Amino acid sequence: MTHIWQWGSSNHATMNQPKIKRDPEGTRRRILLAAAEEFAAGGLFGARVDQIARRAETNERMLYYYFGSKEQLFTAVLEHALAALVEAERTLALDGVAPIEAMTRLAHFVWDYYRDHPELLRLVNNENLHEAKYIKASTRIRDLISPIVETLTAILERGQKAGLFRNDVDPLKFYITLSGLGYYIVSNRFTLEATFGLDFSGDAERDAMIRMHTEMLMSYLTRK
Repeated sequence: MTHIWQWGSSNHATMNQPKIKRDPEGTRRRILLAAAEEFAAGGLFGARVDQIARRAETNERMLYYYFGSKEQLFTAVLEHALAALVEAERTLALDGVAPIEAMTRLAHFVWDYYRDHPELLRLVNNENLHEAKYIKASTRIRDLISPIVETLTAILERGQKAGLFRNDVDPLKFYITLSGLGYYIVSNRFTLEATFGLDFSGDAERDAMIRMHTEMLMSYLTRK
């Protein structure tokens, strides 16, 4: 492999070398994506800085230059992952949808996002091992107000005014319950398969569970 820069080369040789295009945003983005993979696989303590740099096609010096420390990089990865969820939530357009259908779509959106982004769940699981130390230290994460809770609250209010939903539902606690139903079968899919023989990565098992979860939510939510 021929290196562009070589120690001890002459000034003339250096001047004739092609210039390296600097792309600070691209480098920072590659480090974040590489770190997300490493942290999701090995957690904060298991991830290796040299491996992150190698994945990002840069060096450790640039990693520390952009993020300061391994811990600060972990915090940045958490911020990035949660910001991506918030941005995805903003794509929901449920204002004109009937309340029961709107709540069903919202629940399925959350569950599908967890299925498609299991690395988010692994990062959050690892952060729970640290008792949310890095989320608590992040001012940005505290400012990331989930728009889906606002959307859920609006759907609840429309359903209550229409006489469809019960009136004693706490929106935030309902969202946590809704979220937990989808979170559990993705976060614990390997142990669930090993202990019960249920493979929730397969379409048939997952679809059956989604139907059950949807019926459970609506049974609680709708007026009798």
